[in-house]
Amino acid sequence: MAERIGIFGGTFDPIHVGHLVAAVNAHHDLGLDRVVLVVANVPWQKVGARKVTPAEDRLEMVTAAVDGVPGLEASRLDNHRGGPSYTADTVSQLAAMNPGAELFVIVGWDVSAELSSWERLGEVRDMASLVVVNRPGTAPPVGLRQLGWRLEQVSVPNLEISSTDLRARAALGRPLDYLVPEAVVRVIRQRGLYAGGG
Repeated sequence: MAERIGIFGGTFDPIHVGHLVAAVNAHHDLGLDRVVLVVANVPWQKVGARKVTPAEDRLEMVTAAVDGVPGLEASRLDNHRGGPSYTADTVSQLAAMNPGAELFVIVGWDVSAELSSWERLGEVRDMASLVVVNRPGTAPPVGLRQLGWRLEQVSVPNLEISSTDLRARAALGRPLDYLVPEAVVRVIRQRGLYAGGG
């Protein structure tokens, strides 16, 4: 039977419980064998918009967050490839590494509304199903099926957690407990991340 692999890419600056709730629910609801959290090397849509924490630090946080969580794993694929991170490259590489696997690209409702901005979107659509994670009772943006996507939906509790807010909290020395996993809080403190307001 073909392996079912979820691909959850992001900047993860920092990773928080909202990301993890989405990943574990997609893993469970869709019967995925594993969900790979791919840390963007250079998140091209954020370049110039704000300072982005170095990829190795973000990878360390994701690795700490998923340690011991069944079915979730951190990936440095984009870091090894270097340069800007495009979902099409990541999906293509995972497809080559896992012949015959069924691939599922996991995105939040907000991201699914902006898919038209993605590079080589047709390649992603041809290689993978799209999983839209949303709040209960929320429909995905209109038109995704008409555009040819194989579409799945996963509902999760509404957790209004923002990485922007978390960076600001960390810069002010405010607690991050229960917003990010304890292991991630340790990485942030040990590496002095966000201390300068980054």
